[in-house]
Amino acid sequence: MIVPAPIPDRDHPLDATSRSSALQLGHHRLVWGTRTYIMGILNVTPDSFSDGGECDRVDTAIARAREMIAAGADILDLGGQSTRPGAEEVGVEIECDRVIPVITAIRAESDIPISIDTYHSTVARAAIAAGANLVNDVTGGQSDTAMLPTIAELGVAACLMHMRGTPKTMQSLTQYDDVVADVADALRQCLDHAHQAGIDRDRLILDPGIGFAKTHEQNIALLRRLSELRQLGYPLLLGVSRKSFIGTVLDRPDPKQRVWGTGAACSACIAAGADILRVHDVAEMRDISRVADAIYRD
Repeated sequence: MIVPAPIPDRDHPLDATSRSSALQLGHHRLVWGTRTYIMGILNVTPDSFSDGGECDRVDTAIARAREMIAAGADILDLGGQSTRPGAEEVGVEIECDRVIPVITAIRAESDIPISIDTYHSTVARAAIAAGANLVNDVTGGQSDTAMLPTIAELGVAACLMHMRGTPKTMQSLTQYDDVVADVADALRQCLDHAHQAGIDRDRLILDPGIGFAKTHEQNIALLRRLSELRQLGYPLLLGVSRKSFIGTVLDRPDPKQRVWGTGAACSACIAAGADILRVHDVAEMRDISRVADAIYRD
């Protein structure tokens, strides 16, 4: 078996041995390496690629949140702006109108950690004030220049994802010399910007952005070589759930028919050292992660 060489450190001060051991999110403590944490996707949108329109009202969103909590979700990830390929921006006001009432309602009955999936600092600030604990920015804090300083000011955790362009343009920006090395370099730049903004390194999580400005082959390459990205020295979040590369492998155009393909991808992520899985099907992926953890984690 060919084992890829680790990504050279390139004078960056962090490596896998310097990873933080845990992250406090509200009353919950995530201890890295002990098990896989499940982040349930709650799209409060009419146009997300897999479940758009299913939870675009407060009552249906709350019902879905309750289902995911009962199924074993560790974190809920709320988004009011679709980031599917080709998605149009809706604007900060609409985004806030969609997510803030849902965050407020969830927080009134549960202390589960809540992540706000946004690349707008105004939305992030409002969501944290309403009770969210984590900012999940698909642009790695690069779209809104105020995002990283806002996260630092609020003292919350952040997930920095790799993406090129915008949801509308990203699938035309898939030219890489080496997708894994190039993604690693881009994530290093995001980390440098986060550190310069004053964000504590123990509050940072990385996401290679499966499906975002990546071809089918590039997504597969990232998953095959995921262990190389651990050399960056940060917890890894993976969002493979129902993605199109799974549909290509299975010849299943309907995202909802990709549950078990998602399970296979999630198990591979765990074997390579992923810390958080962002998923639609919480109950199924929770079972898969428990078995995979028993096999792969010491």
